[in-house]
Amino acid sequence: MNDVTPFVIKSNPVILGIESSCDETSASVCSGGQILSNIIATQSIHEQYGGVVPELASRAHMQNILPVVDTALQQAKVDKIELDAIAYTQAPGLIGALLVGNSFAKSLALGLNIPLIEVHHMQAHVIANLIDDPKPAFPFLCLTVSGGHTQIVLAKSAIDFTILGETLDDAAGEAFDKSAKILGLPYPGGPLIDRYAKEGKPVFPFAQPQIADLNFSFSGIKTSILYFIQKQIKTDPDFITNNLHDLCASIQFALVETLMKKLAKAIRQTDIRQVCLAGGVSANSGLRQSFLEAGKTQGFDTFIPAFEYCTDNAAMIALTGHYKYLNGSFAALSSSPSARASWT
Repeated sequence: MNDVTPFVIKSNPVILGIESSCDETSASVCSGGQILSNIIATQSIHEQYGGVVPELASRAHMQNILPVVDTALQQAKVDKIELDAIAYTQAPGLIGALLVGNSFAKSLALGLNIPLIEVHHMQAHVIANLIDDPKPAFPFLCLTVSGGHTQIVLAKSAIDFTILGETLDDAAGEAFDKSAKILGLPYPGGPLIDRYAKEGKPVFPFAQPQIADLNFSFSGIKTSILYFIQKQIKTDPDFITNNLHDLCASIQFALVETLMKKLAKAIRQTDIRQVCLAGGVSANSGLRQSFLEAGKTQGFDTFIPAFEYCTDNAAMIALTGHYKYLNGSFAALSSSPSARASWT
């Protein structure tokens, strides 16, 4: 039984977006497609464990969600009775963390008698490119790179997407963090590799996967890095310390090169010249620089969201909710979150 109430669709809706897929609790208000606020509460407790602890993440979301939503409404100067819909991250993510956002969104939507909108986290990363000007024109390609996903997406409209390629095993963001762990760097290690790479040179060759289509694989690169480090420290225990900057530069080069080769192939196959970058790893300076340089040399227009919209945030959830609202894509109040779910 479908328990979605028929709602009158307004042309300039006010949407509250809620993001709780991992270790950021975020809320954002979007009015008529314009972001009015974007509040993010980060959980630093996971640093001491070397990774996100799901149970601790869920508890922190429960503590943070009400004050974060309240602050987002205040900053946007919007009263909750002015909201036209609640959009929330439905998938993918940590199931306990998703449940916190799901329960809060459902309760608020039910109490205000307004629509509930499910948003797929990866779709929202693509839509983040439509938050600020300049914006890409449809159709466009988007290389979406995060801790859990790596995809090349064809966006035909704000609600019509096709995944052209994705990782067959590990994501690029995970490869950055796991490589940092091999080097003995603290969590999260990806940003540290980026920082140290600026002071080094990519002098150490690491294996790159050879896959014929547009899919990715990063498990082989991680294995190549691990075996190389293990071999070197047998004869030189201080090898990592003495070569840290060059190691980071070499790791970053191998990962970025893999991403850019696939993107170039997708551009040739589709002949689409509007190309975007998205996801948490799009904040990596090496990737951003390579992406922008490729746009100049290969003749395509480049688009990257502002830094605050690259990592997990509710602004991208709210704006995706805006487009789904206009399309009448409302969720049933009986809907539930999912650790993994398709969105194309």
